[in-house]
Amino acid sequence: MVAEALANVQKHAGAQRAVVRAVDERSSLLVEVEDDGAGGADPEGDGLRGLVDRVEALGGTLDVDSPTGGGTRVVARLPVG
Repeated sequence: MVAEALANVQKHAGAQRAVVRAVDERSSLLVEVEDDGAGGADPEGDGLRGLVDRVEALGGTLDVDSPTGGGTRVVARLPVG
């Protein structure tokens, strides 16, 4: 998920920086990739749809926040245990 999200940042965002965070929340792992690029990513587009499918296959959820001009934040919440 992180590798593909970062590949999307490189290909599409025009970002100066990207940040990856992972947080153990006891019953789940929160993984976040955030960039300061152009935003406007389409959560239903092929690239992000593939990420959603992979995360959901593991029983998780994926949220995308990508306002035009405001960067993109992709957050996966994956069950652990």
